[in-house]
Amino acid sequence: MARQLFVNLPVRNLDTTVEFFTALGFSFNPDFTDENATCMIVNDGAYVMLLVESYFKTFTSKSVAPTADAAEVIMSFSLESREAVDAVIRTALTSGGKASEEAQDYGFMYTHSFQDPDGHLWEVFWMDPAGPPKDAAL
Repeated sequence: MARQLFVNLPVRNLDTTVEFFTALGFSFNPDFTDENATCMIVNDGAYVMLLVESYFKTFTSKSVAPTADAAEVIMSFSLESREAVDAVIRTALTSGGKASEEAQDYGFMYTHSFQDPDGHLWEVFWMDPAGPPKDAAL
């Protein structure tokens, strides 16, 4: 059986977060959705559990990272083209996200990033299916 990946993220306002990621084209599993959490589907094997902060805190004794000041992780997902990367960035910024880093163009790979309404860092990228040239500096 293939492994599945579940990333758990604390959010301040679940409705705002769902609205934001819906605008970016994500869907949610209603079987794992209530007033405390939802399961955002990335693909058949990867999911992001968006958990209201008070509920998130029931899973750990650690404090929640202050995403306005600190980065706890950078989540990345691929898209089918450079144009799709730019389109997602535009949608993120018009849907309540904030600009993060500038776009980076490595020829075989194009990346751009944003912060969601809770300050979590997201990178979207396109990569040439042929991969990097043999002499590319990574």
